[in-house]
Amino acid sequence: MDRIGALDLVDAVLDAGSFRSWDTAPLTVDEDDDYRAALAEARTATGLDEAVITGEGRVHGRRVAVIVCEFGFLAGSIGVAAAERITTAVQRATAQRLPLLASPSSGGTRMQEGTVAFLQMVKITAAVELHKRAHLPYLVYLRHPTTGGVFASWGSLGHVTIAQPGALIGFLGPRVYEQLYGEPFPAGVQTAENLQRHGVIDGVVPLKWLRRTLRRALKVLIDPPAPAPAPMPDEPPAPVPAWESVLASRRPGRPGAGMLLRHGATERVVLSATGTSEAAAMLLALARFGGQPAVVLGQRRVGGMTGPAALREARRGMALAAGLRLPLLLVIDTPGPALSPEAEQDGLAGEIARCLADLVTLPVPTVSVLLGQGNGGPALAMVPADRVVAARHGWLAPLPPEGASAIVYRDTEHADQLAASQGIRSSELAAAGIVDTIVPEQPDAADEPIEFIKRLSRVIATELHSVRTVADNERLDARLQRYRSIGVPGV
Repeated sequence: MDRIGALDLVDAVLDAGSFRSWDTAPLTVDEDDDYRAALAEARTATGLDEAVITGEGRVHGRRVAVIVCEFGFLAGSIGVAAAERITTAVQRATAQRLPLLASPSSGGTRMQEGTVAFLQMVKITAAVELHKRAHLPYLVYLRHPTTGGVFASWGSLGHVTIAQPGALIGFLGPRVYEQLYGEPFPAGVQTAENLQRHGVIDGVVPLKWLRRTLRRALKVLIDPPAPAPAPMPDEPPAPVPAWESVLASRRPGRPGAGMLLRHGATERVVLSATGTSEAAAMLLALARFGGQPAVVLGQRRVGGMTGPAALREARRGMALAAGLRLPLLLVIDTPGPALSPEAEQDGLAGEIARCLADLVTLPVPTVSVLLGQGNGGPALAMVPADRVVAARHGWLAPLPPEGASAIVYRDTEHADQLAASQGIRSSELAAAGIVDTIVPEQPDAADEPIEFIKRLSRVIATELHSVRTVADNERLDARLQRYRSIGVPGV
């Protein structure tokens, strides 16, 4: 496995000639003869004075701060001097309000300095957390290898965390495991690709594509939004029977959240839970719609029923939007909650409740899109936004019509009647004050997927812009009052 050197990383990512070092002479620590000799050898071998370099540069003209480990310097280990350099750089990035790119490649804390080195992870973590609390981006690129206390602290705190293909990434180094337990660590577990499949990291990106990925992320995270989109004609589509919408929402060719990202958004950076894990029922991404930046949460029908892990991913997206002060776009399209002993034991109901509580009180602008099936608690948990958009055939119900029929009639043969009587279709949701805008389907999104997605994207851009223009306290008050008054005349 090839290792990427610190200077190679800087050269590959930053605009040519833009790097400016922030480093001063390393802090002097107590050194015995062996440690002093090891440091001298590392300095000669790498041409660096410590295991980390810091500074600033530009990515396609955008200023960024960088912190990069050099594994060739005592295995990239972090002692007092390296930790002080990292902490000072994080604080400087925060003071100058710069996005921060950190790229660890490290075996962990420096054994020659013992427990004092181990405790340095605390101050680095504190500095990173304060940077994030200042609503400044913290982006992490994990290089081969990254293990130990570095991975268990500042290497795992990124708003976005991606890794070098094939990189060894884990808490316990495999050599240490084998020495302690007398057997090798299971193959394939501590790899970047496996961690992405399990939602631990957001992506696996080769060095040659890293600069492009960072450019897209920074365009969403720090570039100002575009001017207001041109208004669209306000002609609500004619209502259709509720059962017709239910059937349309279930068509295999109906466009979903993935297609919305591919054909309706720009500057896409897809984050975790896109692999085979249960959380794959929830898509999380950064993107722009008509020049309007957003964190995107999308329920994915290909992921099946929505379970607790998917809802935890949704809460991560909500926290990401709040932390970065970005609008949140939620795309609702779920056949319903996972109904299983495992889901119950993993706290499905609690996760629905926490999603609902987080979303309705979220301090940033929110827009929900009822794209297709809005079935049960997982749909409800993503509804209460500042603005709610519905596709013509989008619908929202506490149970699928078949389930409602089973309760009322003890069969499923009255599903169409229950759909008609429960007020689930988009036109009825609009009349009840639950939906603000209905996007036409001509006559069905499955028959015109790209054209429909483009119409929907324009509406999303308009709604994102409109909610950004409202002051935070006014927006939150209006949101709370809106959901306080649904179904209650005169409130």
